[in-house]
Amino acid sequence: MLDVLQLKHLINQMPLDKVRPVVEELHLEGIVTEGKTPFNRLHFNICFAELEALLQRAGYHRQLDVVGYKGMAYAMFDPGRWDAVDVLRWLRDYVEEAQVCPAS
Repeated sequence: MLDVLQLKHLINQMPLDKVRPVVEELHLEGIVTEGKTPFNRLHFNICFAELEALLQRAGYHRQLDVVGYKGMAYAMFDPGRWDAVDVLRWLRDYVEEAQVCPAS
């Protein structure tokens, strides 16, 4: 298991090309789910400042926030465009739909 300093270092050294699709999605939709990013829950929970700095270097200069639903799904979003409660409801529906109709 990586310690916190190693994890932060990996994020700070991550190539910008790896996060450009995330930046594009944030510019278009203002929201991106964990599955569409190179990050996992651990990144969101302990390295969010580094994630923000990385996305800023890649061209996304708006404020970011993260919301998670029962540890099952996470989303990064622009709080200027989305309300956290709406994102949480969307994640709830997303998780519950996936449980009802699992991918084959």
